[in-house]
Amino acid sequence: MPYISKYRCSEVFFKLSLMSRVATNLRLMMQRPPRQQYAAICYRTKKKQGPVEVLVATSRDTGRWVIPKGWPMQDKKAHQVAEREAYEEVGVKGRVEKEPFGIYHYRKTLGNGLKVPVRVQVHVLKVEECLKNFPEKGSRVLEWVSPQEAAERVQEQELKILFLQFAERMQTPHEDDDLKVAG
Repeated sequence: MPYISKYRCSEVFFKLSLMSRVATNLRLMMQRPPRQQYAAICYRTKKKQGPVEVLVATSRDTGRWVIPKGWPMQDKKAHQVAEREAYEEVGVKGRVEKEPFGIYHYRKTLGNGLKVPVRVQVHVLKVEECLKNFPEKGSRVLEWVSPQEAAERVQEQELKILFLQFAERMQTPHEDDDLKVAG
């Protein structure tokens, strides 16, 4: 077995330690706080006391089931962005709640292939009108399903939970007038 001096051993250890610190620092530098998006859970009821349905759509890039969401917009509040995305992506208009219903996280793949963490603030939108024409018509598959079915279709665990919490909320009696909606 070749002899390795204490000096040589220390030098190798120092280099490995230095490389480890550099790698750790690079990882920390590459980690950014999550980017922010705003989304809408769009819902309707068939009759006054009928079952609630939520609108899910496929994403344009991967085809997975999602809810309408988008990046912040200049001069628009969070609930207004959620309302706008619902119009652009799934063609619905209605009353959006100002207060967020919840949040979920996912990793978005950008055009350059980089995956970035995204925090999505979700608002509830009661659908009053389904439009025949809207900006992203034809680029997604849209389906009205129960909140439980929506929870099964989406991939993000926190979004699954939000759908189930929404189903529970809709089971309890409430007055629409008590909700803080934009208007």
